[in-house]
Amino acid sequence: MWRGLYTAAAGMITQDNRTSVIANNLANANTTGYKRDRAIDAEFHPMLIRRINDDMPIKVTDFKGFSLDRRPPVVGTLGLGSFTSEVATDHAPGNFMTTGNPLDLAISGEGFFVIDTPQGLRYTRNGNFYRATNGDLVTSNGQAVLSRQGRPINIPENAETIIVTAQGGIYADGAQIDDLGFVEFGPDRRAVLKQGDSLFYPQEGAQPQPATGSIEQGVLERSNSNVVNEMVELINNYRIYEANSRAVTTQDQMLDHSVNEVGRL
Repeated sequence: MWRGLYTAAAGMITQDNRTSVIANNLANANTTGYKRDRAIDAEFHPMLIRRINDDMPIKVTDFKGFSLDRRPPVVGTLGLGSFTSEVATDHAPGNFMTTGNPLDLAISGEGFFVIDTPQGLRYTRNGNFYRATNGDLVTSNGQAVLSRQGRPINIPENAETIIVTAQGGIYADGAQIDDLGFVEFGPDRRAVLKQGDSLFYPQEGAQPQPATGSIEQGVLERSNSNVVNEMVELINNYRIYEANSRAVTTQDQMLDHSVNEVGRL
């Protein structure tokens, strides 16, 4: 019965972790370039169940020298609950939203923009960019968007038309002024990990390479988190949590009867 309490409690902790992940997805349903997370569950290694006295010299299956089976009887295994093994990021593309702003950029296919942060180079698909007072192209948090050469991109103050090509070339009034830093990390989606604020950082050893995707100007990539799907998953998660909670209550009642009634007899 004690083991049943731990197993049910492990399930409750797992579903609580999943609820936190779903809540974060819902909170970022309107965040540009956000990629939803998924809580991946795994099962603790099950325990082999053996009958009492199966290791005794005289088997409980033996009777007057006769045994049905000289081998220990196979009872089965006992599950020990689940745990959250990983919180994985779903890199599926989000829908595009047209804004008409020439500094709003979205990525179709694979790729990231390169951002300069106090923690070092970071990568994002949030192309909601602005022109700072000094002319530099920056994110909504004021962090510099870097060029292919790793330097800040300066937009001329008197530029009337800004054109960004599919591969990141930036033109002001018909003259090229710079190239956007536009990279990817190959087919391994786990090469980059979330930092927050729609930023990603590379795993140790992951090297950026030229992106194979294309850049769309005047549009933004919306979050790939779907509110309806997340709410359905949240309700299902609550029901599983509730079932585990009832299992804990049942185990507690059985322990109470064992101690206060069976023990008294």
